[in-house]
Amino acid sequence: MPDIKQKYVEEFDVKEELHKLPNKPGVYIMHDVEDTILYVGKAKNLHNRVRSYFKENIGRGPQIDKMVSLIARFEYIVTDSELEALVLENNLIKEYSPKYNTLLKDDKTYPYIKVTLGEDYPRVMIVRQMKKDKAKYFGPFTNGGVKESIDLINKLYQLRTCNRKLPKDCGKERPCLNFHIGQCCAPCQGSITKEEYSRRIDKAIDFLNGKQQPVLKELKEKMQQASEKMDFEEAIRYRDLIDSVKKVSETQKMSDNVGEDKDIIALAIDGNETVVQVFFLRNGKLIGREHFYMAQVEELTADNILTNFVKQFYSGTPFIPREIILQEPIEDMELVERWLTNRKGTRVYLKVPQKGSKERLVDLAARNAQLILSQDRERIKREEGRTIGAVKEIEDLLGIRPLTRMEAFDISNTSGFVNVGSMVVYEKGKPKRSDYRKFRMKTVTGPDDYACMYEVLTRRFQHGIDEREEMMLDENNIGENFGSFTKFPDLLLMDGGRGQVNIALQVLDELGINIPVCGMVKDDNHHTRGLYFNNMELPIDTRSEGFKLITRIQDEAHRFAITYHRSLRSKAQVHSVLDEIPGVGPSRRKALMKYFKSIEELRAADAAKISEVPGISANVAQEIYQFFQTK
Repeated sequence: MPDIKQKYVEEFDVKEELHKLPNKPGVYIMHDVEDTILYVGKAKNLHNRVRSYFKENIGRGPQIDKMVSLIARFEYIVTDSELEALVLENNLIKEYSPKYNTLLKDDKTYPYIKVTLGEDYPRVMIVRQMKKDKAKYFGPFTNGGVKESIDLINKLYQLRTCNRKLPKDCGKERPCLNFHIGQCCAPCQGSITKEEYSRRIDKAIDFLNGKQQPVLKELKEKMQQASEKMDFEEAIRYRDLIDSVKKVSETQKMSDNVGEDKDIIALAIDGNETVVQVFFLRNGKLIGREHFYMAQVEELTADNILTNFVKQFYSGTPFIPREIILQEPIEDMELVERWLTNRKGTRVYLKVPQKGSKERLVDLAARNAQLILSQDRERIKREEGRTIGAVKEIEDLLGIRPLTRMEAFDISNTSGFVNVGSMVVYEKGKPKRSDYRKFRMKTVTGPDDYACMYEVLTRRFQHGIDEREEMMLDENNIGENFGSFTKFPDLLLMDGGRGQVNIALQVLDELGINIPVCGMVKDDNHHTRGLYFNNMELPIDTRSEGFKLITRIQDEAHRFAITYHRSLRSKAQVHSVLDEIPGVGPSRRKALMKYFKSIEELRAADAAKISEVPGISANVAQEIYQFFQTK
């Protein structure tokens, strides 16, 4: 079967296509002879911008000259505005990670504290995504302690942590353990009015906004009252709460004069290495800081690097502050400001301070960036050897470039129990756990690994095709909402040799998808010995970083499948055994399965431990205990 992409490249006449470029805004994409994307850029005028690359002697620098020498064809997408082109450029860079684009190397997500104000009885919880809902969000938090803060707030104000639909489910079930130990006011039982609960939520929001002094004063008074009554156990409880409040307060030492949300951004450059430091100020208080490494920054100035960082970072983070304080002006400052304002929904300001407290904060961020750059140089090189360097070794061995994203699959059907499959994802040599997926077989019964793998791969890629079609039908979608299956891998890694590879190739052929497939071949001792690719087994140096990465991916796919299989097997075992116990119906069975992680844990528990399960009385707990003793 001829390579359609290669044929397209050969027939592409660059000079002729340059004359066809429209005088409109849009995004252009440069390809090499292998049709790999080299560069993605935006243009206010595609005709002028793209043609400028093919002019001689304009002082672009050796890096751009090298990129231009590799261009075999280009394509472009016309947009309605330069702002729309900026958004599309960001998404395409994120999707393809082109070699000659300056890239943000870190893909971090930060926890937020969410107060679910859209509910009658709101909850305080930890999340990693902000949504456009009625909830109130605090963060992002980068220095840990988020879970401890939420636990403290729930203890202070006795807020609910359950998922019950209130007031619809009021009185349907017994109150949980938190109520019995004094850590929940039990709105599920109607023990508190909606108005009183709302007052507690208001206090919790004040606490999260940094107003801890009223809480400390109230706790100290209660501790004193308990001491005077000689209720020393209660006094100790208040003392511990006071210590916890002080600990949380300590994370917010540095403050600004105005209680607003700001990000402070500065960088440090040393040769081909760049670190960008970000300070996160929320409600005028420094809640955390984080640093990021930028790749492919050769011959770029500080403003070029800052421009790329701001566009890539804020296209991915769910929270955008009102002000972003920069070390120096960036390109397209007004355009980027408009884009950020559109994303946030309210006015966003980009500022470059020349004096005052903001300028001192920028200087502090720059010094921190320089310190990190000098301290982390060796660690960065070691990490890159294990990840990016390892990927390059695999690219050289297989002759495939780029290998930005690799997916590995495994099947588990131990003991003849239900068949399950796992999908693990590695991007740039690192696991991307948010894209991991588990599959429970729908069409296969019995231990048939090939049939299971056929089903798993078919479901995975058919789902991706369906998501892509949905995106194409949505006229308002310009690439911001990629589904979890939409992004296809550059390489499929199968846990096995020729048989598993052929199954994968069959699925891809039936779906009309062209993705290289490689098998991870094991020896008699179940250790990886080589790679099966293009109908031959390729030897690989077992001491190389590439081999170690392959082994990590294979072990991770196996671990993920086994863990899922074990959890299903344990739940089924608990479920079947509990069916035999008199007095244990569906609701109690569900409560027991949720509380105890395995049948062994339940069997080892005494009656007192079992009675801690919500909905399990002392008599029923004794029945369960006796059942396991006699059985």
